[in-house]
Amino acid sequence: MIGFDIDDFVRRTLAEDLGEGGDVTSAATIAADARFTADLSAREPIVIAGLYIAATFFKALDADVTIELLTSDGQAIEAGKSLMRMSGNARAMLSAERSALNTLQHLSGIATLTRRYVEAILGTGATLLDTRKTLPGMRALEKYAARMGGAQNHRMRLDDGMLIKDNHIGVAGSVGAAVRAAVAFKSGLQVQVEVDRIDQIEEALEAGADRLLLDNMGPPVLREAVALVAGRVPLEASGGVNLDTIRGIAETGVDFISVGRITQSAPAVDIGMDCTLG
Repeated sequence: MIGFDIDDFVRRTLAEDLGEGGDVTSAATIAADARFTADLSAREPIVIAGLYIAATFFKALDADVTIELLTSDGQAIEAGKSLMRMSGNARAMLSAERSALNTLQHLSGIATLTRRYVEAILGTGATLLDTRKTLPGMRALEKYAARMGGAQNHRMRLDDGMLIKDNHIGVAGSVGAAVRAAVAFKSGLQVQVEVDRIDQIEEALEAGADRLLLDNMGPPVLREAVALVAGRVPLEASGGVNLDTIRGIAETGVDFISVGRITQSAPAVDIGMDCTLG
């Protein structure tokens, strides 16, 4: 993950969980030199994301732990499948367990839900995009998980893409005024503008928009927009997208569909750590 410091993330996450006193339960009940082996296993069908990060948590507390990765990120896994096998210091592994599982379950949840959306539009030619609807501090990881599920990333930050939305338009005065100002800004970035009515499309294109986001338009209106634009710029549909509606949206001929819920609302998947004395 370019631009993301995994080691720093692991240190901060462990510090949050261990506090100043460390894992007092493990210290009280387990001998300092006790060892065991453990498997991380899927307890439901999932798509994996974050396996290397999970391993990094265990390595951070036991530099000598041996870890065998039994699958890889992006793979679809059946229930009961072992993902990772480890052997190391028992106290360290138990202390790292929750941080490792929280991260792996969350990211794999995103990848799993994303894959369902991707599979729902197979064959239509449309591409699934994520959004900036991510947890603060977790964007790089969550967008990585979306890629593992098969989506493409939309802009990562506010400085790597122009997206003129309704509030920008409201302040600027009109779609055309907002687009002309963005073009004149000469950022070198593609100018995308959100439109929610058919009559805004020509105004946006005449002002120099490079791409349109068709917001909260049903399939009949989307088909009308696709016919009107006739391939002049890429079209992205957004709003009102779920697993029941995405196929119909994709079949209108739009190029992209952005879905905030794949990062914002994906449930964690069920992964467990099963241990035996080593």
